Amino acid sequence: MQTKILKPTNENIEIAAKIIRQNGTVAFPTETVYGLGANALNEKAIKKIFKAKGRPQDNPLIVHIANKDSLEEIVKEIPLKAKQLIDHFWPGPLTIVLKKKKKIPKVVTANLDSVAVRMPKNKIALELIKKSKRPIAAPSANTSTKPSPTKAEHVIEDLDKKIDAIIKGPNVQVGLESTVIDLTLKIPRILRP
Repeated sequence: MQTKILKPTNENIEIAAKIIRQNGTVAFPTETVYGLGANALNEKAIKKIFKAKGRPQDNPLIVHIANKDSLEEIVKEIPLKAKQLIDHFWPGPLTIVLKKKKKIPKVVTANLDSVAVRMPKNKIALELIKKSKRPIAAPSANTSTKPSPTKAEHVIEDLDKKIDAIIKGPNVQVGLESTVIDLTLKIPRILRP
């Protein structure tokens, strides 16, 4: 497989979005780390993420959205606690776990009835999601067990020839994965600080 290295121009983000729509894989920057994205609504696309990373399929993925309205399309209910967190922390490095709708394939959620969702703050990530016209499932863009990538060069070194494209944007700002909070329980629980 030849991996396309794309500068983050409007034209190239559209090329990357087309790859997502065609169920391919694209690495892209977020404010936390580089993510490896695929169409969150297509099981075959999601399996490509697991294969490229060597990631066990019992490890759920985070679904990235570009606006709050998209959340209603993939989760059953948005409780008040979620709305409060969303209003305060989105877009940004907060992932919220909620009960999922059936349109999210089980492979995304490791057969759980919940889905982890976040809205990144990075402009490149948001444009890619918007132009893809679908939610994007995206764990960190690295081989499992390796450190999460903060530069496009890290992704190129690790996943070249394993994925369809890499958007070579600037280094990420945070360098740590998003906080994950589970709101499917009566008492919310932080799963990842």
